[in-house]
Amino acid sequence: MIFEVLSLFPEMFTSPMEESILGRAIRQQLLGLRVHDLRDWAEGRHLQTDDAPYGGGDGMVMKPEPVGRAIDALKKQSPHRRVLLMTPQGKPFKQQDAVRLAQEEGLIFLCGRYEGFDERIRQSMVDEEFSLGDFVLTGGELPAMVMIDAIARHLPGVLGNAGSAASDSFADGLLEYPQYTRPAEYRGMRVPDVLVSGDHGRIADWRREQQLLRTLLRRPELLEAADLSPQDKTIVEKLQRELQ
Repeated sequence: MIFEVLSLFPEMFTSPMEESILGRAIRQQLLGLRVHDLRDWAEGRHLQTDDAPYGGGDGMVMKPEPVGRAIDALKKQSPHRRVLLMTPQGKPFKQQDAVRLAQEEGLIFLCGRYEGFDERIRQSMVDEEFSLGDFVLTGGELPAMVMIDAIARHLPGVLGNAGSAASDSFADGLLEYPQYTRPAEYRGMRVPDVLVSGDHGRIADWRREQQLLRTLLRRPELLEAADLSPQDKTIVEKLQRELQ
């Protein structure tokens, strides 16, 4: 998987992408990251990438020509790469998107600035538009980093434990169960007895019930879309009665 990023501030990616799991994965060539300065495809003395909006208004708008030339150049190397636009107008980025996009041979992240993009960029150059939530950031770089991190977790070998991604929150539509480690007691709070029992069947049952309980308490809307077994539904009904 090759992640290509188009940005006016490519230096923003240097430190975050050199540390921890992502940094190790890049050094081991489990994934590739290439961050490009959009100005490399701008023309004119000032390498202009934005201009005033037609019709008037505040701010500046990203010009289509540099973006078009940049995407054309990257797709010339690999025509099947999907182009992703970071924008508050995009659909919410979810776990299933991360899993799906991890199957692509390469991705191009287009990071905007200023008042947004010329609409012709959206119409003719972009495959999907994504948002991290109902808020506005100063640019698309931080959302791109978040998405790269989420997608990279599903690439072979990136996580030390191949099962880690499978047990993440949202992996099966539910929140993750509570986790504990040593010491067995801390400030009067003990690890649940079932987790130190050595009975893996009971542990699995406890974790599933805790998943359902945590989701019911914190994100009940997720239960409506989750693929619950008849046993799961019985547990949820029991938990709902106990919470009344």
